[in-house]
Amino acid sequence: MRTIGTTTTVPSEVLLAAGCTPVDLNNVFINHAYPDSLVNAAENAGFPQTCCTWIKGIFGACMEGQAEEVICVTTGDCSNTTMLMEVLRLKGIRALPFAYPDRPDGRLVYRQLKALATQLDTTMQAAARTHKALASCRRLLMELDRLTWEEGLVSGWENHLWLVSSSDFDGDAEDYQKRLRQFLLDCRKRHAHSEDIRLAYIGVPPIFARDMYRFVESQGARIVFNEVQRQFSMPHPCKSLSRQYTTYTYPYSMKERLEDILPELARRQVDGVIHYVQAFCHRGIGDIIIRDAVKLPLLTIEGNHDFVLTPNLRTKMEAFLDMLRRGRRWSYKVGDCMKGSSYGFGA
Repeated sequence: MRTIGTTTTVPSEVLLAAGCTPVDLNNVFINHAYPDSLVNAAENAGFPQTCCTWIKGIFGACMEGQAEEVICVTTGDCSNTTMLMEVLRLKGIRALPFAYPDRPDGRLVYRQLKALATQLDTTMQAAARTHKALASCRRLLMELDRLTWEEGLVSGWENHLWLVSSSDFDGDAEDYQKRLRQFLLDCRKRHAHSEDIRLAYIGVPPIFARDMYRFVESQGARIVFNEVQRQFSMPHPCKSLSRQYTTYTYPYSMKERLEDILPELARRQVDGVIHYVQAFCHRGIGDIIIRDAVKLPLLTIEGNHDFVLTPNLRTKMEAFLDMLRRGRRWSYKVGDCMKGSSYGFGA
């Protein structure tokens, strides 16, 4: 099968229908034995230090031969991707654009999906069949998420790992589903976690994910909501492919994201929120909107090119958890989470 790298989650159904294997280059980068070497390769090629580390890591992965073709998401993800696409073409890599529409309109989404299908020499009918075939795998991912927040049988790190991997199904959807089904069977034999602090994680997956989740759990807390990772799994079952990528909130505005986030904070009985922002990313400005909308204790942390938590971040997170632990356990309804937002999400 033809392997195609992606710069973020793209409609896997279209790629699979075209006989292609999707490979999320973010996962390739962060799971590399020496991810800093990929960043160094990009900076040696001329990428500035003030460019997003994820973009540099993707470029470095491509230069290592991880992808001869790349689908670059030019709208709905990173503002640097358009220029990355041009540099990849300069280096002899076939780079194809894909743009989510500026708003979640089903007709606009369908148009973009069809354009992608045409580029890959497949049809929307074939993609629809793949969408149906993947439904059982996506249902398993929803069950994994439920076992995390409702039954306490899955750790925050495990939740992150499985959900973030659903962006490309580790390059083999059939094997991924088989492994996921066995993992869920094993989880049901566990004793439930007994944390005293329940956290939500908002924002793109952190560059120091492994270290952060393990640190949180070592402090007697647990992350029971991973916002963007959950979105990668397409958590809202839809009959049509265009509808599925209309309900996928990540590429759209903060309004769409908050309409997903706020009810989940209440449903999962979250005590506090961690908002991650990547250095030099335009999405960091969204912290202003999130702080206005989320009426819970919130800690904003920034990552750059450190692949483990710095001592400064560890101290900040310890202080945040201590503050939550000293205070009363927050009890609220959905309306309490939404109250006061300038977006008008009040009850």
